[in-house]
Amino acid sequence: MPVKKILVVDDSPTERHVLLELLTRHGYQVITAESGEEGIVKAKAELPDLILMDVVMPGLNGYQATRTLTRDDLTKHIPIIVCTSKGQETDKIWGLRQGAQDYLVKPVNGEELLAKISAL
Repeated sequence: MPVKKILVVDDSPTERHVLLELLTRHGYQVITAESGEEGIVKAKAELPDLILMDVVMPGLNGYQATRTLTRDDLTKHIPIIVCTSKGQETDKIWGLRQGAQDYLVKPVNGEELLAKISAL
């Protein structure tokens, strides 16, 4: 099934806005959420085709943040692409071990993101 609806989970309003603009311009339906409980609630309510998630969540490291979304029966089948800051190798590794399909290094390159989405 091709990706149509994407949940963007990020604490930065600027980053959420940039991703919203990029993805909607390319025909995706985008739901945005802040990290933490809001992201988890929206993932369960909206059941997107893909979760694009910043692993820097308040009080959680990448391992815990990704696990929180992937262990739920409603959301465990949804692919996750993790966004990590340069130098955050542990977040990337934890995210991939816990079910994330891929990762991006911030700042996110739009062409690279679109290629990863279309490959899912």
